[in-house]
Amino acid sequence: MARYTGPTTRISRRFGQHLLGSAKALERRNYPPGQHGPKSRRKFSEYAVGLNEKQKLRYLYGLLERQFRRVFEIAKNERGVTGERFMQLLETRLDSVVYLLGFAKSRAAARQFVNHGHVRVNGHKVDIASYSVLPGDEIEIKNSPASRQYATRNLEENRIRTVPGWLTLNAEAFKAVMQRLPNRDEMDQTINEQLIVEFYSRF
Repeated sequence: MARYTGPTTRISRRFGQHLLGSAKALERRNYPPGQHGPKSRRKFSEYAVGLNEKQKLRYLYGLLERQFRRVFEIAKNERGVTGERFMQLLETRLDSVVYLLGFAKSRAAARQFVNHGHVRVNGHKVDIASYSVLPGDEIEIKNSPASRQYATRNLEENRIRTVPGWLTLNAEAFKAVMQRLPNRDEMDQTINEQLIVEFYSRF
């Protein structure tokens, strides 16, 4: 599956928060990239603001525009608040859930981990990163030395990361259960999803 393979730290600097690449590089240079980055004080149109918010969220989850727009269309056609449902669909992708549980150091790493067949859902191998995890589903790391060594290393490195309340993790058994859908306040608070809804409503 195609994915973003361009500059990473530059993307984080562009939006002023850690999305891709090294967080340390962002700390060293906390201003936009480019020759005039530190002095740039441009005013953005409503269109540009919506576009930037959309791009920020798209890079956060590592999706191509086609994939991102498809998820939005699904959310738009479902019941509930479109923006919140959109965020829920992104957050409950299997690669995102694996990342949030601490089995991988980034969503990109989690996507590769899933694609290589290291993850099982309800006892069955699932190697599709976009697989939508549902309440009650059990996520388990494949019972193989390579799979579990990788998960163990990441769990140890990610001890500081708090597992969201809508997920229950049994680290010793390499298993987790999705208890319910996440509430909006349990997802990324730096994103204004309403701007994205308004952006796509223009087309």
